[in-house]
Amino acid sequence: MEITLAPMTRPLCHKFYQGFENDPDIFMDMSCFAPYEYTLERVDQYFEEQQTPDRIVFMVMEGGRPVGEVKLKYINRTAKQCSLGIHLQNDEAKNRGVGTAAERLALEYAFSSLGMETVNADAVLKNKRSQHVLEKVGFVYVREDDTFRYYVCKHP
Repeated sequence: MEITLAPMTRPLCHKFYQGFENDPDIFMDMSCFAPYEYTLERVDQYFEEQQTPDRIVFMVMEGGRPVGEVKLKYINRTAKQCSLGIHLQNDEAKNRGVGTAAERLALEYAFSSLGMETVNADAVLKNKRSQHVLEKVGFVYVREDDTFRYYVCKHP
């Protein structure tokens, strides 16, 4: 399994979301959970919303197809920090090292290509898989609130 990152394009974004399934582990309040329903308009709107100067969005690629999305957001070039966010397409992409590989590649890009010194991340309290991956790739737990655990990774 070779995992790579590719810049998010509109066609890749559509291909990703055509197979996307909401993960109940990212909902602290399960009354907010609903199965994801793909529509052309919804994905076009989402794609447009991602096109901001303070974010870079990558598709996580495996075997030529998008299986995840990882973004560096809130990029502050003056403070040399940003935040990392990731989600995988569905259960087929989980528990196989895809997220770990993608986060490592995103951190390498943030530190080497963007010159960041600090990358922040968070994980929903009940999402133990995400917390484990963050810690495995070098993030350190700093605090939590009623919804999230917060992490930081400093440039090595």
